[in-house]
Amino acid sequence: MAERSFAKEVEKLRLGDGEEFAGEGILAITKALLQCGVGYVGGYQGAPISHLMDVLADAQDILGELGVHFEASASEATATAMLAASVHYPIRGAATFKSTVGTNVASDALANLASGGVTGGALLIVGEDYGEGSSIMQERSHAFAMKSQVWLLDPRPNLPSIVKAVEDGFELSEASNTPVMMEVRIRCCHVHGKFIAKDNRRPAMTVADALEQPRRDTGRIVLPPASFLHEKEKISKRWPAAVDFIKSRRINEFFGRDHGAVGIVLQGGMYNAVIRALQRLGLADAYGETDIPLYVLNAVYPLIDDEFLGFCEGKDAVLVVEEGQPNYIEQAFASMLHKAGRGTRLVGKEHLPMAGEYTGQVMLDGLSSFLRAEAPMLLSAEIRAPNKTTHGEEIPDISRVVPGRPPGFCIGCPERPIFAATKLVEQELGKHHIASDIGCHLFSIMPPFELGATTMGYGLGPASASAFNSPDAKRRSISFVGDGGFWHNGLTSSIGNAVFNKNDGVIVIVDNFYSAATGGQDILSSRAGNKTKSTKHPISKAVEGMGVKWLRHIDRTYDVGKMQDTLREALTTDEKGPKVIVASSECMLNKQRREKPLVDQAIKGGTRVVKPKFGVDEDICTGDHACMRLSGCPSLSVKSLDDPLRDDPVAHIDQNCVGCGNCGEVADAAILCPSFYRADVVHNPGRWDRFLEGVRSSLIGFLQRRRENRRLTFADA
Repeated sequence: MAERSFAKEVEKLRLGDGEEFAGEGILAITKALLQCGVGYVGGYQGAPISHLMDVLADAQDILGELGVHFEASASEATATAMLAASVHYPIRGAATFKSTVGTNVASDALANLASGGVTGGALLIVGEDYGEGSSIMQERSHAFAMKSQVWLLDPRPNLPSIVKAVEDGFELSEASNTPVMMEVRIRCCHVHGKFIAKDNRRPAMTVADALEQPRRDTGRIVLPPASFLHEKEKISKRWPAAVDFIKSRRINEFFGRDHGAVGIVLQGGMYNAVIRALQRLGLADAYGETDIPLYVLNAVYPLIDDEFLGFCEGKDAVLVVEEGQPNYIEQAFASMLHKAGRGTRLVGKEHLPMAGEYTGQVMLDGLSSFLRAEAPMLLSAEIRAPNKTTHGEEIPDISRVVPGRPPGFCIGCPERPIFAATKLVEQELGKHHIASDIGCHLFSIMPPFELGATTMGYGLGPASASAFNSPDAKRRSISFVGDGGFWHNGLTSSIGNAVFNKNDGVIVIVDNFYSAATGGQDILSSRAGNKTKSTKHPISKAVEGMGVKWLRHIDRTYDVGKMQDTLREALTTDEKGPKVIVASSECMLNKQRREKPLVDQAIKGGTRVVKPKFGVDEDICTGDHACMRLSGCPSLSVKSLDDPLRDDPVAHIDQNCVGCGNCGEVADAAILCPSFYRADVVHNPGRWDRFLEGVRSSLIGFLQRRRENRRLTFADA
C-alpha cells in the first residue's frame, strides 16, 4: 500500500472546460496529461515524483475510461523504453522518475529513443532531486539532455505554468520529432495553486489501436547506417524545428522593464526564489511586478541565441541564475556574447554559490551582491552599505545549540534487528567488509550500528562487493540489498553476477514486502493482494532460479538470535558460492497504516482487542544503555530517577512504542539484562479478563505486603 491515498483528490481530474482546478503540482501534472490526450504513462517512484505515481495508480478508473494505459514500471529504464510506442505511432506517451539516479538508469533507453526520434509526443517528467532535501548524489539532469540531444523544459513553479509546460512539451516533441524532458523540483511538485481546466481528451490513437495497425520505419531504428544519419538529422532538422517552436510559442518569458542597465537570466524553476529575493530588496511587489528585467528560461535546452542577445541589448551586466554545477547555461551564453562581439558583462557564479541549492537566503545574498556591484543606485542605502547583511542582522548558528539528528530507522522497523545481529556477529568473528545499498537499510551506516562502507546504486550492493571475491581471502564480505532494489536491478546485476562468478560472499536481502523507501508501493514480492498488479512472488524462488544453492529464509527478523545464528553460519560454512539470506518482516510504517485504523475501529465498536506494551523495570535496569547501542529505536530513551543513590539515567520506553519487541529480543540475544518486560493492554475486557485481573491484583498485593512486612526499617531498630 502506498504512503497515502489520493482517491478523493483524483476526482478533480474529471473537471471539464472552464472549471477551476485547485490542488498541488503533482495533481496538476496528471490533469495536464489527460487534457493533452496522453495514450500511455509509465514510471518508477522516487522523490519528488513518488506521489505522481500514486496519483496515477489511484486514477486508473479515469484512465481506463479514456483508454489510457498505465504501468508501474520495473525501473526507470523500463519506463523510458515504454516510450518506444511513440517512435512509429502518433501516440502521446509520458514517463516519470526521480533524477538523476533515475536518469542514470534510463540513459541507455533514452539515448536510443533520442537517436531514432519519435512520431508521437514523448515526454519525460523527471523529479529534479537536487538540494538540501535530497537523499542522493548531487547532480543535474541537464547533462543528459545535452548528451542525448533531448529538449529540456524547466517551468516556473506555479500551476498554470506547469500545465502549459506539459502541453508545450508534447507539441515541441511532435514538432521536432524529439523526446522532451520536463524537470520539476520538490517545490514545484508540491506547490499549491489554481488553473482553469480543459476537457480530458481521449487519445486519437490508443495503444490497442496501434496493435491493430502495425508500422515500421527502418529509418527510425538505431542501427547503422540509419544511426549515423540520426546525428545529422538532430542538428539539421530537429534542432532548428525546436528553436522555431520555442520562439514562436514564446515558451521563454520576459518580465520587468524593457530596458535597464542590468538584467537577470534565470531557469524557470528559480523564478519564485528570484522574485521573493527582489521583493525583500524592494525591487518587486507581491504580484511579481519588478523593476529588474528578467529573462525566464522555461526551456533551458536548447537555448535561443536571438532571444538572449536581444535581452542583453543596452545592458551593462547580466546575471545568470543557474543552480548547480557545471554552469552549462552560463557557458553557452558567454559563448553567444563572445561570438556576437557584445560588450555586456555576463556574471553568475561570481555572486552565487558554485554548487548547492539556491535557497531563499542564498538567492537574496547573491542578488544583493550582484546589484551592489553593478547597479547600486537601485538599492536602498541600508542594503547598499558595505559589511552589512541584506537583512540587517546576523543569522545565528543553530548548529551550536541544536544537536544533530542523523536519519535513522523508524520506530519498530524490522530492519533494525538485522543490523543488531550483524553487530553481534562481528563481536564474535571480527570486522567484515560490508557493502550497503540504496533503501531504508542504508540507515545502518549511521549510529548506533555504523555498518557499511559503500553504496553504488539501487540493487548494486552485492555487485559492489564482487571485487572482494578473492580465493586468498580468509574472510567473507557481507552485502545488503533491499527487496525494492532486488527487483529493480539486483536480481541480475547482483545475484546473477554472484552466481556466474562463483562469488563466495554473504548476501542479505532485506525483504519488508514493499518498495518502502519510496512510499510503500507494492512490488512483485508484496504479500498483499493487488487488483491491478501481480504480487506474492517469493524472492527466495527467484534467487533459487538464478542458481543459488546456499539459501536461508528468515520470516521474522525480530528473532535476533536466529538472525545472528544464520549470519554466523553463512560466514563460517565450508560451502562455496554465494550465501543468500532472505530476511523478511513487514515494514512497520505500512503495517501501522494498515492495522491501526482497523484496531481503532474495533475498539470503538466494543470488540475485545489486546495490544502489547513494552517497558523497562527501573529497579533492574543498570543504566549502561547497551540496549540502545544495539537497538537505537527512537522510542527507547533515558529517564532520570528521583533516587539519590542512582546517578545514571535508566532506559525508558516512551508512548511511541509500537510493540514490536525488538528491544527485548536484542537484550536477550546480547545477554544484556532482564529489565525489559511486556504487558498486554486489554481493550473492552470481558468477564474472564476482569476475573483474571482481580486474581492477579490480589496475588501481587499479597506478595507486596509480605515483602514490606519483612523489610528492616529504622522504627524496628
